[in-house]
Amino acid sequence: MRIDIITVLPEILESPLNNSILKRAQDRHLVEICIHNLRDYSSDKKHRHVDDYPFGGSAGMVMQCEPIDRAITHLKNQRSYDEVIFTTPDGERFSQPLANELSLCENLIILCGHYKGIDHRIREHLITREISIGDYVLTGGELAAVVMADAIIRLLPGVISDEQSALFDSFQDHLLAPPVYTRPADYKGWKVPEILLSGHEAKIREWELQQSIERTKRLRPDLLED
Repeated sequence: MRIDIITVLPEILESPLNNSILKRAQDRHLVEICIHNLRDYSSDKKHRHVDDYPFGGSAGMVMQCEPIDRAITHLKNQRSYDEVIFTTPDGERFSQPLANELSLCENLIILCGHYKGIDHRIREHLITREISIGDYVLTGGELAAVVMADAIIRLLPGVISDEQSALFDSFQDHLLAPPVYTRPADYKGWKVPEILLSGHEAKIREWELQQSIERTKRLRPDLLED
């Protein structure tokens, strides 16, 4: 898989995308993450502006058509892309099923929103998917891009040592994950449930499912409604 991220603040992306599991995934050539500075595609060679005032006189600045079009066109001339994603608060909600779907793609572009937003013509003609990581507004789309990249990449075969563990993450089956415990079995009198020490796999799986259902009812009942 290859993920190209277009941004006006590439330095925000460098650290989280080049550490821990994401770094190992790149080192093993399981994924290629390429960060592109949108200012490199500005026609303003002196100041490298990529934004301008909005028509109509509203407040804020808007990312211009031309540099975004140049950046996306440049990438598309080199390879085909399954999706051109725009990170925006008014996009569809990012979810585990959506991460699963995107993990099956070969090439993705993620355009990080910034300022007041992007010229709407880009959304109409170049963007294939608009995605939000939640009902709130960030300073820019860079952190949203990192969240999506992390959630997608960890699903790729070979990225996580125990690949089966990803299948039992929260939200994979619209339920929260059950409680987990490790050694010691008794700490300050705080004991691990006996069922987990029984070695009876079928009963343990039954207990975990019941715990998942109860936790979901208590913490995220909306998942059960969905």
